[in-house]
Amino acid sequence: MARGKLRIYLGSAPGVGKTYAMLSEAHRRVERGTDVVVAFVEHHDRPRTEVMLRGLEQVPRRELTYRDTEFTEMDLDAVLHRAPAVALVDELPHTNVPGSRNAKRWQDVEELLAAGIDVVSTANIQHLESLGDVVESITGVRQRETVPDEVVRRADQIELVDMSPQALRRRMAHGNIYKPDKIDASLSNYFRPGNLTALRELALLWVADRVDEYLQEYRSEHKVSKIWGSRERIVVGLTGGPEGQTLLRRAARLAEKGAGGEVLAVYISRSDGLTAASPKELAVQRTLVEDLGGTFHHVVGDDTSAALLDFARGVNATQIVLGVSRRRPWQYVFRPGVSATVARDSGPDLDVHIVTHDEAAKAGPFGPRRRHGLGRSRTIWAWLCGVGGPMLLTWLLRSAAPEVGLANDMLLFLTLTVAAAMLGGLLPALASATVGSLLINWFFTPPVHTLTITDPRNIVALAIFIGVAVSVASVVDVAARRTHQAARLRAESETLSFLAGSVLRGETSVDAVLERVRETFGMESVALLEREGDTAPWTCAGSVGPSPLGRPEDADVDMPVGDHMALALSGRVLPAEDRRVLAAFAAQAVVVLDRQRLQSEADQARALAEGNRIRTALLAAVSHDLRTPLAGIKASVSSLRSDDVQWSAADEAELLAAIEEGADRLDHLVGNLLDMSRLQTGTVSPLVREVDLDEVVPMALVGVPDPDENVTLDIPETLPMVAVDKGLLERAVANIVENAVKYTPEDTPVLVAASAHGDRVEVRVVDRGPGVPDEAKDDIFAPFQRYGDAPRGTGVGLGLAVARGFVEALGGTLTAEDTPGGGLTMVLTLRAAGAAGAEAAGERPEPETVGAQRTEATPATS
Repeated sequence: MARGKLRIYLGSAPGVGKTYAMLSEAHRRVERGTDVVVAFVEHHDRPRTEVMLRGLEQVPRRELTYRDTEFTEMDLDAVLHRAPAVALVDELPHTNVPGSRNAKRWQDVEELLAAGIDVVSTANIQHLESLGDVVESITGVRQRETVPDEVVRRADQIELVDMSPQALRRRMAHGNIYKPDKIDASLSNYFRPGNLTALRELALLWVADRVDEYLQEYRSEHKVSKIWGSRERIVVGLTGGPEGQTLLRRAARLAEKGAGGEVLAVYISRSDGLTAASPKELAVQRTLVEDLGGTFHHVVGDDTSAALLDFARGVNATQIVLGVSRRRPWQYVFRPGVSATVARDSGPDLDVHIVTHDEAAKAGPFGPRRRHGLGRSRTIWAWLCGVGGPMLLTWLLRSAAPEVGLANDMLLFLTLTVAAAMLGGLLPALASATVGSLLINWFFTPPVHTLTITDPRNIVALAIFIGVAVSVASVVDVAARRTHQAARLRAESETLSFLAGSVLRGETSVDAVLERVRETFGMESVALLEREGDTAPWTCAGSVGPSPLGRPEDADVDMPVGDHMALALSGRVLPAEDRRVLAAFAAQAVVVLDRQRLQSEADQARALAEGNRIRTALLAAVSHDLRTPLAGIKASVSSLRSDDVQWSAADEAELLAAIEEGADRLDHLVGNLLDMSRLQTGTVSPLVREVDLDEVVPMALVGVPDPDENVTLDIPETLPMVAVDKGLLERAVANIVENAVKYTPEDTPVLVAASAHGDRVEVRVVDRGPGVPDEAKDDIFAPFQRYGDAPRGTGVGLGLAVARGFVEALGGTLTAEDTPGGGLTMVLTLRAAGAAGAEAAGERPEPETVGAQRTEATPATS
């Protein structure tokens, strides 16, 4: 079954008449005999739209109930069963009521299209997903119902429904869009002239781009190579020379003369990578063309003129801007320049502008200089071989082997030419061929000692020698350059591979990347600079080496990275071919810097989130636990002060006891909150002394109800002393024991036993309660955590958290284990006094007496 076709009426704003246009199209199709049904159309109580529905078959809507409210949606199954030729579906970006088959209406439309049904739909420009942020910045309203751009772009037809802002506001004022009670608010907010003008421009530009895509597809399908000047597209040919900025500004002025003009800068490099372009100048020109609103393109092609024309025709350009050649006039004898070739081959449909500039005819006598990276000594040896070698060979042949023969003489001289080409490239080889041919003519070709040649065969032989020498020299020079290029590319690939590996190995420090730059390029110092704006001062984001630079202008080498960042290096000037690798290092340094800053922001956000979580948990936990004792105290005090009731002595004592109990509970709660706050801020400083456990543990049981019945102690007197803060250990043990008593069954005492294990002393608090699963054993030590969320008695879930914090501050550990036979065992491990003596003898800050006086703790539950 063939897929249905989609037609969309795209509006620039609400109320421009999309639905009306869709219904008008439906009536036209019905008159032509097409089977058209209204799958879903929302007329919004607009009389003129409602009238247009008359005479059209409407598929009944589906009724849905959501949150006790009735809604109607398009009945997709009914439309599929009806199987019309054309279905009208209004409001393509609409979100369906929960319970529908699809979440979005455009997904319903996709099913209709897949069933072979043509669909006519509507949408507004502000509902396109890619324009959500732009529309919000214009109107201040975030569109919640959106449709993916690709869904609209795939439509077979898109028709723009447009209206001037003034006409749309008049339509609004006449009540043709909204009800009278909403007109004033709409006109002063969303339907302001500025908003409507901006939305209209967005719609026109979006549709224009879509039309351009249609045009490109048509030209490609029909293989149209001729340029159609539908809009001004100006291609600027860049060489990487200083004249590029002049050409770009001239092209921008040309584009401004025509509405919708577009500037495309293109740089064409050779496929072998051997080019004289300045990477720094290209980076500056790329930034400039982007600032001018154009785009930058990099094309590879050995024939610059043909590649430039192919690119221009491929983008349907109408004009090409080129600069006057920088070559000397006499160099045109060998071949015409790029500008002349492009102008000759452009044809009548492509205008070529050749712009003069200050760099015209300023190239060197041999064109752009290619640097091979040859050392000075090698260059000297090449010229000695090319110029002095033929002279030396002439002296040897004349004195030692005068009868070798002309053919062999030429072969020997040719050998020197090849050697000169291998050592120094083309120029020494050409010098060798020239000097050799003159020497062969003067000393070895009859008649000797004259430049005259009598034998025609010798003339041919000498001409062949010169031709072979020049050819071999050229081939060897090209091979040498290719070898040099391959070596450089291999070195670059190894460097870039190492750079990529450093990222995988987790080297995320900016200083590490900058140090790698300094080592790789042999620089004295490297600095990564940034600034907030074009006129803002530079600041150093990271540097290595002595005396880092503060401005890119002061650097021996500077590499721009984006608009407001640069890598500044001092030490030496880098050749142009090294800047490619330097650019990769610079980009990596910026990425690492951004990653560090994002990580820092994430850590700060995580800390803030944790603080917010704790504050939220604190408010939720203490909202009840603070009120309960306060309510009891308030009720008892009010009763004692009441004159209406005569209280007996026993009643007064009971009320006073209730007040005291409530005050103790408040004291415990506030104490635990303060202790947890000190633990989290790191202000707990233990005063470590050697103490006996049999002195500390009994004191910790003062606040336990009926300690003689509920707790069994097994603390041997032979245990070694422990190095702890007595007050902190007492609070920790009290919280642990009270927590265990809460959960152990009645008539089953909690066992508190201690034992020594090498340099550690272990205290075990054993209960026979319900126990805790293994996966929850660590959670019970978190603040404001109460296992099962239903503790007996009072508490905000801080007891065990405070206990573990105090124990860890003393250098010990607190863990939870299962009790054999059922229950939970808290294991508290401390350092024995002998093992901690060396540490205790160290520096001790002034203690903060946390919990020096024993009070009842409000523990977390187990």
